[in-house]
Amino acid sequence: MPQTIIDLLSKGVKANHADKFRRGNLIQLPAEGSLIATGDIHGHRRNFERIVSFADLASHHDRHVVLQEIIHGGPQDAEGGCLSYRLLFDTVRYKLMFPDRVHIIIGNHDATVISGTAVMKDGQEMSRALYLALKREFRQASADVEQAIRQFLFSQPLAVRCENRIWLSHSLPEDRFADKFDPHIMDRQLKLNDCEKPGSAYLLTWGRRHSQALLDKMAELFDVDIFVLGHQPQQQGYCKAAKNLLIIASDHNHGCLLPINLAKSYTIDELINLTVPLTSIP
Repeated sequence: MPQTIIDLLSKGVKANHADKFRRGNLIQLPAEGSLIATGDIHGHRRNFERIVSFADLASHHDRHVVLQEIIHGGPQDAEGGCLSYRLLFDTVRYKLMFPDRVHIIIGNHDATVISGTAVMKDGQEMSRALYLALKREFRQASADVEQAIRQFLFSQPLAVRCENRIWLSHSLPEDRFADKFDPHIMDRQLKLNDCEKPGSAYLLTWGRRHSQALLDKMAELFDVDIFVLGHQPQQQGYCKAAKNLLIIASDHNHGCLLPINLAKSYTIDELINLTVPLTSIP
């Protein structure tokens, strides 16, 4: 069982790097087909199942799905350990079924596992909770499984850019650290210290409360018009946080997804009107 999981994650690493739409650490999607964008999932299995059902990739051969922040949240074991790694394994299986159409981007919780640092959620240090659950389930093989998880998370791309000028990433650097962000991280090989503060992957995944001036600067830098991000909790499932910023969440009962026609240009209000409540999906 542990070796099967380690092999699964190893295949996931290879699939992440072999994704035909990947350029460096960026997924570049063409102006054709469609995309299902999602926010943080945080171990919410039912919402993941709804996303998979709605996307129906087997029937839509030019459709893509962007997922993020699978770990840290959801079911716990009898001692309070975080079992979200089980959903991560199923997400890797989904990636392997559709290797060039399922794209899983790095979030801040992923970065903490990669760098071995702490992160709090709902009063609990989530990485420790995940490691303890892994140890109870995989026993003496837990360290090897943990390392395989870390390697998979590290292999994920950082962002998605669509030809219709929509950008998707977990977040963006916040204003006070914007001058420390290296945009060349999209092109060069990712390093472990990129995921540690003040590395550029860290800055890209941890930023909150972006000013309009910062968003306009980032839009020019990445040559896009609209940002679709996760990271910042949204009680109603989405929020128009600026004139060119939509934040979505997929980790609770008011979560949503966002279907996008990649051949069409949008205003941010048009995107908001397209959001689909996950509870509306059978």
